[in-house]
Amino acid sequence: MADEDYNDVDDFGYEDEPAEPELDEGIEEDVDNKDNDDVPPGEPLETDNKAEQEQVARSRKTSKYMTKYERARILGTRALQISMNAPVMVELEGESDPLEIAMKELRERKIPFTIRRYLPDGSYEEWGVDELIVEDSWKRQVGGD
Repeated sequence: MADEDYNDVDDFGYEDEPAEPELDEGIEEDVDNKDNDDVPPGEPLETDNKAEQEQVARSRKTSKYMTKYERARILGTRALQISMNAPVMVELEGESDPLEIAMKELRERKIPFTIRRYLPDGSYEEWGVDELIVEDSWKRQVGGD
């Protein structure tokens, strides 16, 4: 075959690609949104931070004790992170087992996790690991106020 056979396709096979729309001259975008009447100037927009602030301000309904299920999930997740070379939050004294390191982090309340507890009405409470009281066989109570 000769090169003359391919003269009808001059853009190397991209003939089905839609053409880019051309911008009309004289049409300008309203970059500053000066004509926006929805929000008065100087007032901040509402965000999800209000819901978070209400959540913190409200008194908590759930227990301040970490459940055995939360403890198991936190230790397992943190041990997996440590085994994948995540930074360790405590000083190591010869420990090499990721689960042992995760337990030491929990004991010293250094695990940077937040537990979200869902309530029957669909709302939830968020607790930091450092806020919860952990009961375990290695130490009767860890942390708490």
